[in-house]
Amino acid sequence: MLNNRISVARECLEAVGADLLLVTNLSNIRYLTGFTGSEGTLILSREDGWFLTDSRYTSQAAEQVTEARIVEFKIKLDSVSAVFREAGAKRVAFEAGNLTVQSYQDLCDRNPEIAFIAADKELVSLRSVKDADELEILERVATIASESLLEILPLVKPGALESDVAWALEVAMRKRGADGKSFDFIVASGPRGALPHGKASDKEIAAGELVTLDYGAIFRGYCSDETVTVAVGEPDGKQREVYETVLEAQRLAIEGARPGMPLKEIDALARDYIASRGYGEYFGHGLGHGVGIDIHEHPPVSPRSVHTIEEGVVFTVEPGIYIPGWGGVRIEDTVVMEKGGCRRLTKVPKALRVL
Repeated sequence: MLNNRISVARECLEAVGADLLLVTNLSNIRYLTGFTGSEGTLILSREDGWFLTDSRYTSQAAEQVTEARIVEFKIKLDSVSAVFREAGAKRVAFEAGNLTVQSYQDLCDRNPEIAFIAADKELVSLRSVKDADELEILERVATIASESLLEILPLVKPGALESDVAWALEVAMRKRGADGKSFDFIVASGPRGALPHGKASDKEIAAGELVTLDYGAIFRGYCSDETVTVAVGEPDGKQREVYETVLEAQRLAIEGARPGMPLKEIDALARDYIASRGYGEYFGHGLGHGVGIDIHEHPPVSPRSVHTIEEGVVFTVEPGIYIPGWGGVRIEDTVVMEKGGCRRLTKVPKALRVL
């Protein structure tokens, strides 16, 4: 499996006309090699491979990395440059978006005879289509998160602190086997629901409020992402109207998406419906994003997306309405694109839940 992934990565050497590929993004390194440590650099030629790490991870790399030679370094740039010389490289492809300006300048200064070529465009979709093993893990982590949310929902009640709800959710995930949380949870009640990234605060939840909970777990290196909005007490007419608008927008996008469809058209299915209901100005972010080793991966699902959706891509569908001073609603599921359409990986039913 990893050998096939590396073969695909090597294709970018032909695409950009490079001798070597320098991989520094740890998520890409994990995907390509299985390495789970925090210090590693992968260099690939068309036939060979080198994995560079320091003494903390040499033994771990020897166990996890099977498709490249292990090189222990004391000064990373010295060892990287030595590999370049060993390979006789003249053109090196690299992840420009993952290097600081200083790191790039140091690389150029140390290797003035080498032309460095940005290969971000060629590498961006490397992890987009998930294989069977990845899908199994992604379904498992989504189940862990969904079941945990359902367990702690009774805690969402008047007088509860948003931060206490977030902590209880994290503990529930850990008890179900999660390795951690995939991001800082959003628990946004009442007017704070108008904040798309309203991290859990010390605000008390009050009766009559909507509460948005955006949460995710990590399991075996893969992330989940799901958002549920609930009503604490019987919702009023406007709360129901906004909620049903978002729910219908999400349904239209999930049920309307098909393989080969432009991502911006999937976004439009939800966005146009929200606009038709008079709330277009209150939905500012993209409809979704890819999910995998990182919580936000390629492809983005937005009005500016330039790609089409493929079978095997895992992504979120998360329309929202955010009204300053009033509050908001977001509903999010993570789905996988299959031959016949989208299949949900997240498990919490999205009909309005009154607590």
